[in-house]
Amino acid sequence: MDTEMTDTMTDAQLAAHLAEVAGKLLLTVRDSGMLSLKALGKAGDATANQFLVHALREQRPEDGLLSEEEKDNLDRLQFARTWIVDPVDGTREYGEARTDWAVHVGLAVDGVATVGAVALPGAGVVLRTDQPRAVPPAPETLRMVVSRTRPAREAVAVAEAIGAELVPMGSAGAKAMAVILGDADIYLHSGGQFEWDSCAPVAVALAHGLHCSRIDGSPLVYNQADTYMPDLLICRQEHAEMVLSRIAALPAEA
Repeated sequence: MDTEMTDTMTDAQLAAHLAEVAGKLLLTVRDSGMLSLKALGKAGDATANQFLVHALREQRPEDGLLSEEEKDNLDRLQFARTWIVDPVDGTREYGEARTDWAVHVGLAVDGVATVGAVALPGAGVVLRTDQPRAVPPAPETLRMVVSRTRPAREAVAVAEAIGAELVPMGSAGAKAMAVILGDADIYLHSGGQFEWDSCAPVAVALAHGLHCSRIDGSPLVYNQADTYMPDLLICRQEHAEMVLSRIAALPAEA
């Protein structure tokens, strides 16, 4: 891609291109066969992060930037537009050569996840805000994606209450994209995340017409001084009210 083309790229085109290229770099690093599983995660994170950070500073020098793998510079708070990236979402899954890991490139505008792309390099897929797909119709039995290792208490309780099947999956981005791709219907997380875990997935989910919020129904707000985000809900619009009411009815944890 030449300089003239990059100069005319929209934010969404840029996000998708960067996520796709970073994914290819990560596959190349893993397929080299030069690294142990432990070293692979560090090398992959570092390689993808350096590419994304340098590319964004080159292409959007007037915007803020927040990356999981970069020391946070709170100067980003002065920007209305801040790019929020996760070079490898699901490092474990990446190392295990699974498909449920992702690359996140998102743009928050005035605190709202507005533009973004989520690459699923293991599956050869990039989902983006400017090219929404038709979300497949919901099946009769609902499916809720949860952590492979530590399903959240609230998610398990709500799934039992609404008769949803639990679908264990790796990264946050893969879980959110599973709702778009028709592999799941609800992504409910209450175990805590950070802004880079959900900014790009939420932007893409919103562009596909999905419901995205905190589990109390309040908005998800990005580019905050404290990047910790306790919880989120991503689901089909028709299921949002039911899920939120079930969450509200859960007894407080002892």
